[in-house]
Amino acid sequence: MKIAYFDCFSGISGDMTIGAFLDAGLKLKTLSRELGRLKLKGYELEKAKVMRGAISGTKFDCLAHRHDGHSHRSLREILRIIDRSSLKKKVKDDATEIFKNIGKAEAVIHGVSPKKDLYLHELGDIDSIVDIVGTAIAIDELGIDEVYSSKISLGRTFVNSKHGILPIPAPATLELLKGIPARITPIGSELVTPTGAGILKTLSKGFGEMPQMRISRIGYGAGSKELEDMPNMLRVVIGEAEESFKKDRVLVIETNIDDMSPQYFEYLFERLFKEGALDVYTTTIQMKKTRPAFKLTVISKPADLEKISGVIFKETTTIGVRYHEVDRLILERELIRVKTRYGIIRVKVSKGPRGISIISPEYEDCVRIAREKRVPLKTVCEAAKKFSS
Repeated sequence: MKIAYFDCFSGISGDMTIGAFLDAGLKLKTLSRELGRLKLKGYELEKAKVMRGAISGTKFDCLAHRHDGHSHRSLREILRIIDRSSLKKKVKDDATEIFKNIGKAEAVIHGVSPKKDLYLHELGDIDSIVDIVGTAIAIDELGIDEVYSSKISLGRTFVNSKHGILPIPAPATLELLKGIPARITPIGSELVTPTGAGILKTLSKGFGEMPQMRISRIGYGAGSKELEDMPNMLRVVIGEAEESFKKDRVLVIETNIDDMSPQYFEYLFERLFKEGALDVYTTTIQMKKTRPAFKLTVISKPADLEKISGVIFKETTTIGVRYHEVDRLILERELIRVKTRYGIIRVKVSKGPRGISIISPEYEDCVRIAREKRVPLKTVCEAAKKFSS
């Protein structure tokens, strides 16, 4: 499986993304030919080798003609252009999803209904369309199966826009990066644009360290500005994935409770799982003055922090929670239905590298059948394992 890793040490924008893919081997002629399927006119594509700091990379530009007359297209118009084009289905799907995610973020920021036709202003310009559709083309042409990204570095400044002076990171950029690990640096420049954030939000399957891979290509896409503190480049690393465990990032939320009846925990667990908790458990502890207590631990997706914390505050006596993000290794999981002599049973099959395979029959199914057939529970579980192996 071929993967691409976006090393966003200096942020990401649409033109930097295209520049990095061109630097990694995508032909400008191929990109131009495929973009021609959009049937848009009034622009030219250019690339040039440039230096940013001590690193050489590729600067990509989409130069719009002044007589284009179609700036600031609406989201509906852009999606129609993509849908009516002769682009490949995968390219259409990826580009459409990126624009839809950007549209949702813009709708939130400007307080309008997502169903209302939205004008994207700068993001509706032809260069933004080229950057987003071009990224989808690059992924397809280079045969990339999955995309991953580093954590995101953001700059801090202000910028003039059609809406007046806006803070950087731009509101739409931050909205798109919800649930994604990011940090604001003291660099006084816009490091991540809404287009770049939309690309990451849509295409990246994970954020963190570079996956294990056999590197085949490396590309550097140059930003427009020279930065004093670092080279203004996006680095894209492409290679074949090495067999490894699947990795993701989760949030660990904890609190200590010493003044609540343990009877309430059953209902609390039910509420937390309903709100999306991945796991919930308690640990017996001793607090000050050796009082017996419980430590409540909830594992959740990073984006669910507010939701999970709200349940804890509502349903327990605690007045504070602590949290931190952690990386975890997980097995690929699949839920299948197997036919046994006792009936249909759902079975969770978890697999990983080096032949690791774990088979876990669904407990509720096995209990139900054991009661119905009047056979030992372990006999039903063993039958499910046998037929799913």
